[in-house]
Amino acid sequence: MSKPIKILAFAGSNREKSINRKLLHAAAAIAQEELSLAVTVITLKDYPLPIYDGDAEEAKGAPANVLKLKQLIAEHDAVLIASPEYNASVTGLLKNTLDWISRPAGEKDPGKVMTEKPVALLSASPGSLGGIRGLNHLRAILLNTGTLVIPAQFALSNAHQAFAEDGHLKVDSARNAITDLLKQLQRIATGLNSRA
Repeated sequence: MSKPIKILAFAGSNREKSINRKLLHAAAAIAQEELSLAVTVITLKDYPLPIYDGDAEEAKGAPANVLKLKQLIAEHDAVLIASPEYNASVTGLLKNTLDWISRPAGEKDPGKVMTEKPVALLSASPGSLGGIRGLNHLRAILLNTGTLVIPAQFALSNAHQAFAEDGHLKVDSARNAITDLLKQLQRIATGLNSRA
């Protein structure tokens, strides 16, 4: 029997009450409970990084947290990102993280960890568009790193009303859409593993 697909999941917000972090945890629960996927949820707050600076990188090398994040990504079969929309784009936190992990990280660097890594995208917003404009920018950034961003994505509108007290999504259509998204991520990651 094949091993379960391992997914690394994180949000592009460090806010404790972020609705995108809520969405990420709800999606992780669906992945584990309904699809038996192994999900590791992290917060980028635990891997603080300075603003990317090429001169500082040349002088001091990559920060230790860059290597930690790259190793985590390398150890997982796929990535799930929940990204808030800031001014119709991605957060500075997420963009800076992606800029750093696309760079070399020293002697123990596992390499270009995002290249051909299957990634699924989610967003949540109190507004009617659900943050989808930010996902379009995030998709473009990730594709430029060689990431296999899966075709499906999910944007949760009116997100401030979408969660039950236990954190699960109240709307069946949202749960079904996320389940379909995760199934697509699982199929692609499984196919890549079978080629390895």
